[in-house]
Amino acid sequence: MNLTGDQKKTVAAAFLGWMLDAFDFFLLTFLLKDIAKEFGVEISAVAYALFLTLAMRFVGAFIFGRLGDRWGRKPALMLDILLYSIFGALAAFSPNLIVFLILRALFGVAMGGEWGLGSSLAMESIPPQARGMVSGILQCGYPTGFLLAAVANGLLFGRTFGDYTVGWRAMFLLSVLPAFVVLFIRSGVPESPAFEASKAHAKPHLWATITEHKGLVLYMVVLMMCFNLFSHGTQDLYPTFLQKQHNFDPATVSWIVIVANLGAIAGGLTFGHFSEKIGRVNAITIAAIIALPALYLWAFSATPVLLAIGAFIMQVAVQGAWGVIPAHLNELAPGPARATIPAFVYQAGNFLASYNGPLQAQIAEANGGNYSLALALVAGVVAVAIIICIRFSPERRGEILRAH
Repeated sequence: MNLTGDQKKTVAAAFLGWMLDAFDFFLLTFLLKDIAKEFGVEISAVAYALFLTLAMRFVGAFIFGRLGDRWGRKPALMLDILLYSIFGALAAFSPNLIVFLILRALFGVAMGGEWGLGSSLAMESIPPQARGMVSGILQCGYPTGFLLAAVANGLLFGRTFGDYTVGWRAMFLLSVLPAFVVLFIRSGVPESPAFEASKAHAKPHLWATITEHKGLVLYMVVLMMCFNLFSHGTQDLYPTFLQKQHNFDPATVSWIVIVANLGAIAGGLTFGHFSEKIGRVNAITIAAIIALPALYLWAFSATPVLLAIGAFIMQVAVQGAWGVIPAHLNELAPGPARATIPAFVYQAGNFLASYNGPLQAQIAEANGGNYSLALALVAGVVAVAIIICIRFSPERRGEILRAH
C-alpha cells in the first residue's frame, strides 16, 4: 500500500478521530453500574444513555455531512471532533440522571458526524487499490478506542491517588483528549482532492440525489441497521454481562475486553485487506458466518479464559465485517453527497438499532439477570440477517470516486 505523506496523514487523522470517538462512547459501557448506583436507578435506566447517543448520531450525521459537502471535509471534521470532546467531558459534571442523559444525547450528535467525514476524506484522498486496506484500518479505530477505554478503566477506575479515588466522573474528563487531534488536522491534513475538484461543478440538491438513488439508499439503511445491531449487540453490554452475571472484578473485565478488541483489530485489518481480492460482499459474508460458531464460547462459557477466547473470535467476525464498510459505503454513495449519504445511512441504521442497549438489559432482567441469553439472541439473529442481506448488495470495488 503505497501512500504519499499527505495521504498517510489523512488516514491517520480519520483513524484517530474515530478511535477517540469510540473511546468516549465505550467509557460509558464500563461505568453503567456505578452511575446507576450514584443516581439510585436501575442499570437499564442508565442504559438509555446508550440509546440516546446512538439515536442522536443520526441527527449529527445529517448536520455534519451537509457541512462537509458544503464547507469541505476537513473544516467540518475539525468542528465535529472539538464538539464531541467538549460534550463528552461535560458529562463528568452531571448533577442528576436527566442532565447526564441530555449531555450524552448532545455527544451523540457530534459523534454522528465523525465517521462520514473521516471516511469520505480518506477514501477520496487515496488510490482505489488502497481502499480495502485503508477501510480496515479506519474501522479498526472503533475497537482500538474500545480497547483504550478498557485499558483506562483497568488502570484508573477505583484507584486511589493520595486522598482521591478515581470514580466515574473523573473517567469522563478523559474525553478532553480528542480535542488535540484538531490541532493535528489543522496543521498537517489537506482537503479531499475530490472535494477541491468539485468546486467548479454545480451540485444537485441533497434530496434530489437521495430521490434519484432511493432504492439503494433504503437498502443501505437496512444493511446498516443490521450492522449496528451486530456491533452494539455484541459490545455495549458485554462489560456489564461480565460484571453482573460473572461478578468479575474491573481488572478481569478489562483484560477480557482488551482481548476481544485485539480480535476486532485483527478482523478489521484482515477482512478489509481480503475484500480487495475477493470482493466486499464475499468478505462480509464470510465474516458474519464466523460469528455463529463463536456464540456459545462468547456468551455461555464459565471461565474468564474461555470467555476471552469466545470474545476474540466474535469480534474477529463483527469487526471483520465492519472493516469492509467504509470502502463499501463510499463506493456505493453518489459523489455529490458522499460526505452526507454514507454517514446518513450508517446513522439512520444506527437510529433504528439504537434501542438495543435498553432492550438487551430488559431481556436479561426479565430472565433473572441472564445476560447470556440476551446477548446470544441478538447476535445470532443479526449475523444470519447480515448474511442474507449482504448478498443483495451491488459490488463497486475499485471504481474512481468523484465528488461531482
